Amino acid sequence: MRLINTSTKMIASFEAGHFDIEKWKIYIDDAVPGARQICMDDMQECVEAGFSWQNDYLPVLDKVFADHETRNRTIREFCNITETLEAKIMEVFHKDVEADIVLYLGLCNGAGWAVKILDSQFVLLGIEKIMELGWFEKEKMTALILHELGHIYHKQYGLWYEKTYSLPEQFLWQLFTEGIAMVFEQEIVGNPDFYQQDISGWKQWCDSHFELIRDSFNRDRYTMNHKNQRYFGDWTKFEGYGDTGYYLGTKFIRYLMKNETFDNLILFDIEKIKESFERFMTACNLFFT
Repeated sequence: MRLINTSTKMIASFEAGHFDIEKWKIYIDDAVPGARQICMDDMQECVEAGFSWQNDYLPVLDKVFADHETRNRTIREFCNITETLEAKIMEVFHKDVEADIVLYLGLCNGAGWAVKILDSQFVLLGIEKIMELGWFEKEKMTALILHELGHIYHKQYGLWYEKTYSLPEQFLWQLFTEGIAMVFEQEIVGNPDFYQQDISGWKQWCDSHFELIRDSFNRDRYTMNHKNQRYFGDWTKFEGYGDTGYYLGTKFIRYLMKNETFDNLILFDIEKIKESFERFMTACNLFFT
């Protein structure tokens, strides 16, 4: 596991206190070679889905320069957390995770992003989104990093396929993999009820509406697409609540762990996942009795 802190370089992406995308291109090519096009393609996809560069992106990016106190706190927490991270993973899972963990300035591509660049696995931590979401506190940033490492653990030791399925299968695969990553972070944190999304009664609402989330997701996955889905991402809302897919995915994995080990689950292929989800759909009183 390699740690890369690009914070001393990212300020060069600003001109007179405002984000300059041409300067950012120079910074990103130097800081994370190969990441520029991935970031820009992801940003363009969001803009095409209706997000505004002027209204949704620039204010978040400009705040990285303006709010130096939060920026410095985020950098300090990154350094403190990652110092002992590898040892904690080894303690719980008895395996290492081969990845470069990078604190960088992205294009609002996500607070955490597990991605392959030039044949290497990276965890990209977008300082702009971490600051926007308030995930610079130790507990939340720890969970964020662990979540992305959970995806890489899955890729490294299990079966991992991307974008080779029908849309309904893709969303079920996403539910499963996000659940795996959520449980990975919970196991290392040592709390099966821990969710970094739990703000303003989020978990309580999800617990009391579990069947609604489950049944709605199962129905929606046959008709939704990546632009109108409402379960994954802080920018989406299901009944006014974000990230409900992460909650549901966690419950799905916890249900399966009644009979399977974590390391067996990450070997499931899509057919095994579909079969398991059918059982999950018909199970009653799963978690609250």
